[in-house]
Amino acid sequence: MSVINLDGVTKAYGGTTAVDDLDLAVESGEAYGFLGPNGAGKSTTINVMLGYATATAGSATVFGLDAERESTEIRERTGILPEGYALYDRLTGREHLELANDLQGADEDPDALLERVGLDPEDRDRRVGGYSTGMTQRTALGMALVGDPDLLVLDEPSSGLDPNGMADLRGIVRDELDRGTTVFFSSHILDQVEGVCDRVGILRDGQLIAEDTVAGLRQSLGAESHVTVHVDEVRPVEFDDIEGVTGRSTDDRTVRVRCRDPTAKADVIRRVESAGMAAEDVTVTDPSLEDLFAAYTDREAARSEAAVAEGRP
Repeated sequence: MSVINLDGVTKAYGGTTAVDDLDLAVESGEAYGFLGPNGAGKSTTINVMLGYATATAGSATVFGLDAERESTEIRERTGILPEGYALYDRLTGREHLELANDLQGADEDPDALLERVGLDPEDRDRRVGGYSTGMTQRTALGMALVGDPDLLVLDEPSSGLDPNGMADLRGIVRDELDRGTTVFFSSHILDQVEGVCDRVGILRDGQLIAEDTVAGLRQSLGAESHVTVHVDEVRPVEFDDIEGVTGRSTDDRTVRVRCRDPTAKADVIRRVESAGMAAEDVTVTDPSLEDLFAAYTDREAARSEAAVAEGRP
């Protein structure tokens, strides 16, 4: 069952189109990564989805409810960490969770939630005005989790988090997925979604230019992985018969192989060992989502320029 359905959604502000004829479906229990640079239209899409903004054209439903007419019911079942949120400087972290309880009609244990998001006990009764950016972000995330939401919407959630905080965030997302929560994860930091999202969509200038699993995006672009094997001594070995291998190079103690098919990586390592070489170290480098995003956006830009040159719409 689809939790989020956008059908031909367009949102224009004056003469500027922020979202352009967007179709999008997110299934129940899925983690969906919504990717794109700042200004691509991600936050506008979320605002339409949750009823904070009205679509110029098209329709949006969440839980089968109309986002324009039934937004209150949608937000009652949704935990939201918005971009550019603001907390109350004079309230403590614990008081923010108590406030979220009151607003949601929930009875969550503030300490349990603040523990879950990694806010230290000694900081929970301090005023938020003295918090670091990361501590503020953790508090806001705790508020989003109040009431055990059916849908968790995270808009640039890793902003201000250090590497430990980012790891904690990914763990929280995985925990929510285990609880059956649907997660909509919007970010321009592409590697943040790779470990947790089932599918990703790439937004450019308000249009969805690609949508697939991370593996599917790599395959459609023909993106290559690199297998580097450090050995005791390089011996003769052939890889041409392994499907997906696209190239190789060697030096005195290193074998480097390029693979387009992910399943070829293990075959390459086995082939090295079967040739009598002792593998002392193996490194596998896969193309990042950053690489994929750049490839997709460059390709779409080239197509648009070609269409304009040829007079096509």
